Amino acid sequence: MRAAVLHAPGDIRTENVPVPTPAPDEALVRVAACGVCGSDIARMLREGGSYHLPLICGHEFAGHVVALGEEVAAAGTVREGDLVAVPPLIPCRRCASCAQGNFSLCEDYDYFGSRRPGAYAEYVTVPAGNLMVLPADLDPRAAAMLDPAAIALHAVWRTKLRLGHRVAVIGAGPIGLFAIQWARLSGASEVLSVDVSEQKAAMALEAGATHTATTPEQARELAGDGYDAVVESAGVPATADQAVSLAARHGEAVFIGIPHDPVVLPKVSFSSFLRREVSLHGAWNSFSAPFPGEEWRVAAAAMHDGRLRWKFMITHELGLDALPTTLHQLGERSIFSSKVLFLPGGERP
Repeated sequence: MRAAVLHAPGDIRTENVPVPTPAPDEALVRVAACGVCGSDIARMLREGGSYHLPLICGHEFAGHVVALGEEVAAAGTVREGDLVAVPPLIPCRRCASCAQGNFSLCEDYDYFGSRRPGAYAEYVTVPAGNLMVLPADLDPRAAAMLDPAAIALHAVWRTKLRLGHRVAVIGAGPIGLFAIQWARLSGASEVLSVDVSEQKAAMALEAGATHTATTPEQARELAGDGYDAVVESAGVPATADQAVSLAARHGEAVFIGIPHDPVVLPKVSFSSFLRREVSLHGAWNSFSAPFPGEEWRVAAAAMHDGRLRWKFMITHELGLDALPTTLHQLGERSIFSSKVLFLPGGERP
């Protein structure tokens, strides 16, 4: 099969590798679509970004079951031909966090595209517990975007967002665009999108944002007394500071983005955080009980019935041969992108 293989930081080659054989408790999935996550860019281009080399990256994916291991076939819950989304975290199901149903906090997890081969490939073997069967008429590209949709919902659910609340979402990448939609679906009366890109500001309006800001000054002016909930999805030290400063009295800020530099809160921001009694939350992954969690099931249902929009986010649909060049372009920020999808089979739905 064809796969994009990471051999060293920045050394990505599309090459022929053996098709994996499913174990008795696994299925073989033909990948229909795999999205690029921001973590993929750092993992594939930065020194020390990967646990193991060589490695096939890619963890936001969906596809069709083409072969079943003996145990999976005997269970009868999955059939050949089924469309499946694949939650990328494989929990140990033994640690204290897993026992409590907090799978996002698993202490000994496996993970597609970082700790085991991922989906920048034509085929992937998937444990039975990670096969989420979806309606056959759901677009596989939408199924491949369930991971960022569920991550955004997991973060929103970390807050006490209520009908009529004011919400700010910092970062208008796919997770931010999904967070805007979840906020509106949850009854937010106002959603501010903050992103330096005018193009992403336009996409935020399409997602349902009521206001946009491309500078900190604009965001501060629109904030007034502050936002009841702030979702930080950019993962930049400056936006972490901004998230804290935009929160209202007794407001909340939830952090999804993963910064690669130290995060320092200036004295003014820290004082505001204390005096306003703002609550800060971390949001990690998207999983709960029963695995993969309501985040995934609610997101899948909302995509299927059209409440959650996704098509407008896609800026690239490419074959695997384009992956090495595209990843470098994304790392250099030499192209505009929102959701980049690779279609290993080369077929567009």
